[in-house]
Amino acid sequence: MNFVTSWSGGKDSCYAMMQAVKQGFTPKVLLNMMNENGKISRSHGLPLAILNQQAQKMQLPIETVPATWGDYEEKFIAILKSLKANFDLEAAVFGDIDLQPHRDWEEKVCQAASLKAILPLWQQDRIVLVNEMIENGIETMIVSCNTMMGESYLGRILTKELALELLEKGIDPCGENGEFHTMVVNCPLFSEAIELPDFTTKTYKDYCFVVWE
Repeated sequence: MNFVTSWSGGKDSCYAMMQAVKQGFTPKVLLNMMNENGKISRSHGLPLAILNQQAQKMQLPIETVPATWGDYEEKFIAILKSLKANFDLEAAVFGDIDLQPHRDWEEKVCQAASLKAILPLWQQDRIVLVNEMIENGIETMIVSCNTMMGESYLGRILTKELALELLEKGIDPCGENGEFHTMVVNCPLFSEAIELPDFTTKTYKDYCFVVWE
């Protein structure tokens, strides 16, 4: 079964893709929704250059689509239809774990594009999942987080110890509720680690971000 990965650049979409490959499915293309100007990803704030690096390390094409929140769904369905035709796709893989409204939306847009929505991580235990990701060679860096965590967490590599520390602080170790977002630096799907540009950090309203040079 050929599939597109809804690729955020972070750990969950990466592990979902790895699981789909393990199940015998074939990745054909990555899809990332960008902000209006097309310069950074809407979900994780990753610059296009990093997303392109990740795709190159996997030897896969990536489709990046600028969108506002207003036209996001319309553009998402349109690009799914286009990718389905161009890459002979049968499915789309998503990294959501247990937010039912997300799953409902993903199944809705896939149905509109005549694709099957596949969520390999669905309803798995979050701390177990994080540990599995790390054990399976996914190296990720925290690139944004809420102010409860603070800027000191930005740029840190997610380890089992750090996941446990977050859990003990009452923070979801997967960041499934938006507490933090990660960026995959290296994983078994990559030919080698990506090269990271220099960065600074900033806090805007109630969220902290890595700002890439």
